[in-house]
Amino acid sequence: MVIIMKNQKFNVMGMMCSACQAHVEKAVKNLDGVESVNVNLLANTMDACYDENVLNNKKIIAAVKKAGYDAKEYSAQNEEYSENADKTKKQLILSIVFLIPLMLVSMSHMVGVHIPVLENMTVLGIAEIVLLIPILILNKKYFINGFKSLFKLNPNMDALIALGAGVSVAYSVYNLIINSVYGMSEHYYFESAGMILTFITIGKFLESKSKSKTSSAISKLIKLTPKTAIVEKDGEEIEVPTTSLKQGDIVICKNGLSIPVDGKIIEGNCSVDESAITGESIPADKAVGDNVTGGTVLQSGYIKIEAVNTGADTTLSKIIKLVEDATTSKAPIARIADRIAAVFVPSVIGIAIITTIIWLLVGADFGRAISFGIAVLVISCPCALGLATPTAIMVGTGKAAQYGILIKSAEAVEIANKVKTVVLDKTGTITKGEPAVTDVLPYIEKDDFLKIAYALENESEHPLGKAVVEYAKENGVELLKAKNFKSYTGSGISAEIENKKYYSGNLEFIKKNSIDFDNNSIKELYNNGKTPLFFADEKKVIGIIAVADIIKESSKDAVSKLNSLDIETVMLTGDNKQTAEYIKKAAGIKTAYSQVLPNEKEEIVRKYQENSVVAMVGDGINDSPALVRADVGIAIGAGTDIAIDSADIVLMKNDLTDVVTTIKLSKAVLRNIKENLFWAFIYNIICIPLAAGAFYSLLGWQLQPMFGTIAMSLSSICVVSNALRLKRFNK
Repeated sequence: MVIIMKNQKFNVMGMMCSACQAHVEKAVKNLDGVESVNVNLLANTMDACYDENVLNNKKIIAAVKKAGYDAKEYSAQNEEYSENADKTKKQLILSIVFLIPLMLVSMSHMVGVHIPVLENMTVLGIAEIVLLIPILILNKKYFINGFKSLFKLNPNMDALIALGAGVSVAYSVYNLIINSVYGMSEHYYFESAGMILTFITIGKFLESKSKSKTSSAISKLIKLTPKTAIVEKDGEEIEVPTTSLKQGDIVICKNGLSIPVDGKIIEGNCSVDESAITGESIPADKAVGDNVTGGTVLQSGYIKIEAVNTGADTTLSKIIKLVEDATTSKAPIARIADRIAAVFVPSVIGIAIITTIIWLLVGADFGRAISFGIAVLVISCPCALGLATPTAIMVGTGKAAQYGILIKSAEAVEIANKVKTVVLDKTGTITKGEPAVTDVLPYIEKDDFLKIAYALENESEHPLGKAVVEYAKENGVELLKAKNFKSYTGSGISAEIENKKYYSGNLEFIKKNSIDFDNNSIKELYNNGKTPLFFADEKKVIGIIAVADIIKESSKDAVSKLNSLDIETVMLTGDNKQTAEYIKKAAGIKTAYSQVLPNEKEEIVRKYQENSVVAMVGDGINDSPALVRADVGIAIGAGTDIAIDSADIVLMKNDLTDVVTTIKLSKAVLRNIKENLFWAFIYNIICIPLAAGAFYSLLGWQLQPMFGTIAMSLSSICVVSNALRLKRFNK
């Protein structure tokens, strides 16, 4: 039987904490046929890879439901989050409405309010329970989910809340019976239960508001594509849903509107704001024949484009998928928190029971012992542990996307932080990847020489000839008419201009036509990695134009910054040694390898991996083996699809300084994750002993359950708020 592996994404509903995340992951991982599963608490998503011969989506969803949660096949436009936020807000407002009078009734004697009828403990208890019942009903989900998870032996944060509030209510009801039957004055904890539930809801509401900000990058990307587009059919303009567009459709784009698909301009010209895709703030001018990208904005002009890529095939859709995949993947550092979260809630329940028993054994009254036990339950928060990594990853990768840096996985973020060697391909990565004129050496009048060179090369299709033509156009050179044009493959060209024969080509071609030339005068050009084109009439050389693949303006700056970070820079090129040495010196690179074949690039990367973490930066098909071999593969965005598919990170702007930005951002993200984990761990390390009453006998410190609830909520809010600081990262 052929094994058919399928990757499927799901929305998971009902998760509250990292314990929930661990339970869902475990439930699906235990299914036969599952190769891997990754659950993201922050995004409420799950990625599963499974054998289609053994398993299907329905069985996976059933396993999630059996674990006490809900799931459905993934939808980027999942409305559950906004609906839940609205429900939580209403639930919170109504809970506060009933909590305020409950607190006034229960603490009237403490604030100097004298209500005679409430001096009777039975009446007081009945008044408190009447005000508490609406709060219990409004927040019943904590009890339903919590006790369900307890019965399934998979306790989560809801279980802690349900136990804390439930024990408070049960003990208070017991005291109410004792007071009414025996006329005693036992204290009630109804207000504690009300405050636990209300403050938990406040925390969840604030946390959801903060969490929504972390995913703003994806939300903004999704909103870039317009919902409708104008297409031309039979000479008429028709407005249709963007989702209905297909390859070959003629789409009309007007001033101020977003371009709905990737396409090629067939009519008109315009200025396009591409900042959302490339991070480049300066608008790009476009004309007939140029490509445009879906999601970019037409700042001025009017164009008709032929749709090339639509729907999930557009550049924007691929970017959204990359960002989503990165935010839902898991960094290696997150596994520490996952392992702890899996045993956290059962451990806390055990600590709460032991705390209560110890206080009873040392002679404390039952009310005080229960109070300490409840405080342990409600202050222990696995949420902060579960949020520590995904919040930082989501904000960090979203920030990278704003700069035109697409990070495919959380693992790439963590590894990029450790990079000590950056291996760079030369052509198209350090250099522009296309020849340009660098030197003009005329042996006759310069204007006359350029006219002849322009006329000759205008008939040629060779890349070096095109560079000469571009240079002539940029400098306003007059174009003369060339006749009897001939091309000699791999050597040169000839033509008649104003009834005189001229030649252009390499030195061997010129000498072959009996034109002598002194080689020594061009040694410096060769040493500087330049290719000289010789121009001659039938008797002598009339001039030389040197052409080279020149270094990008940003490359030297990027290499300098990498060197300042104590990162070794290495260049690989299939070019000759002279060119390699020149580029190496000009860019400030430490080591260069010349005349390197694709398989040799991979071998060199492997050699450097023996002593350091290696990032490979390239743009061509021949770079793919090295990109895959490297610890972090970084593809230049204008490179081939194969190079981009092979890489872990894609730079949309073809700018090497973005390699520096990637490394610096990864360091900022890892530092933020460590800060989040520190606060999550230290919070529990300090607060659980405090809640258990470890300092009560010595210092008289006792943490009331209601304040424990506030502290628990604040821990998650602090972690998310700390992650949001990454939005201020500036490259």
